[in-house]
Amino acid sequence: MIGGNEKSVVIIGSGFAAYQLVKSIRRANQEQAIIVITAGSGDDYVKPELSHVFSKKLTAQDMVKQSGTDFAAEYNITLMNHTRVDDINRTEKTVSCQGIAIAYENLVLATGAQSFVPFVDGDAAKDIITLNSLEEYQQSQDKLAAAKSVLVVGAGLVGTEIAMDLAIADYKVILSDRADALLPSLLPEFVSSQLYQTMRRQGVELQLGNELSSMTKIDTGITVSFKNGHTAKVDSVVCAAGLKPSTALASQAGLAVNRGIVVDKQLSTNDPHIFAIGDCAEIDGKHLAFLQPIILSANTLAKTLTGAVSEVMFPAMLVKVKTPLFPIQLSGNTTATDANWQVELTTSGMTAKAYDSAEQLIGFVVTQANMPEAFKLLRLLPKVMN
Repeated sequence: MIGGNEKSVVIIGSGFAAYQLVKSIRRANQEQAIIVITAGSGDDYVKPELSHVFSKKLTAQDMVKQSGTDFAAEYNITLMNHTRVDDINRTEKTVSCQGIAIAYENLVLATGAQSFVPFVDGDAAKDIITLNSLEEYQQSQDKLAAAKSVLVVGAGLVGTEIAMDLAIADYKVILSDRADALLPSLLPEFVSSQLYQTMRRQGVELQLGNELSSMTKIDTGITVSFKNGHTAKVDSVVCAAGLKPSTALASQAGLAVNRGIVVDKQLSTNDPHIFAIGDCAEIDGKHLAFLQPIILSANTLAKTLTGAVSEVMFPAMLVKVKTPLFPIQLSGNTTATDANWQVELTTSGMTAKAYDSAEQLIGFVVTQANMPEAFKLLRLLPKVMN
C-alpha cells in the first residue's frame, strides 16, 4: 500500500488545478505527504497555449515547462503517472489502481473535463481532433502540421481562438457553430459582430447558425456537409464545442454530481475527506472553468488541507479572449438581455459598460487599446461569490 501512514493527500489528476494545489500546499507545508495519480505523463505545461500552437509553431514537447519527474522532485511528491484510478473506497479511505490500494487522509479529485463532441455521421467522424490536453495535441500534431485547411467546430472561447490562430498561420479555416454569433455566452452582439468582421477579413469562412452533419473520407481529405446543405473539402476537423466535467469516478463513489462534482465553498464534497477542484468541480452551484477561480480555489483548499479550514471567495474576475487581431477583455454579466449599455468608441478600441435597472455596473467589455481600463472597471463590479 502506497501512502501507508494514512496521512497522505492524494490528488487524482495532473492538470493546472492539481499542480496549483501542490504548489499552494508546499508554500504552507513542506512535509505533507502528497501523491499525484494521473493517466497522463504528469508533465507541467500551460494549457491555454494550446489555442496558439499553430502561429507559434509549437510542438507538444515545446509546450512542456517541466517534466513530470522533475516536477515531482522539485515539490517532493510521489507521482504515479500513466496510472488510472479504478475506484474509490470511502469506507477504507483508499483508491484502487490496477489492484494497488493507496490510502489517503484527504482525497482531491482534479479530474478535469472531457471534450464534448456532437454526433456526426460519416466514415471520417472518427477522425475528429480535440485539443483539450497536451496528450491530445501530441496525438494529432503531425496530422495538423501537414494540413492546409481545417474546419473548427465550436465558436465559443477556445474554438474562436484556435480558428484565428490557424488563420494567422495561413491555414484555410472554416469556423462553424449552431449559434448565430461568435462567443454568444460571453459577448453582446455589438462586440461579437466586430470580432466576426475581423475573422472575415482574415479569410475565415464562418458557418454560424449551422451544424456539421457528416464527414466523408475522400482521396484528398474530408468532405464536410452541413445541415443547411453547404459542403466543403478540408484536411482536418478540430472540435472545440465545449467541455463535460469528468464526474464518472465521483459518481461511482456515491458522491453528489450535478453538472460537475458538487462541492461547497470549502471545495468539500458530501464526503468530508473528499474534495474537488478545477474543471470537474461545481462550486456552490457554479461551474467556473477559468484560470483565476482555479488559482483561488487551490489557495483556499491548500489552507484547509494543512489545517486552516477556509472558504473560497471569488471577486469579479477578468476573462481574456486571446484573439490577437481583435483582443478582448471582459467581466461580469455581459449577456444580460435587459442591460443598459454605455459604449465609448475610438479608432483604437471600445469600452462598453453594462448597467442594471438600478444603474449599477454589472459588466463590461474592453477591446484593443482600451484593455488597460479593465482593471479599473473590475474593482467596481460586485463579487461573484462571497
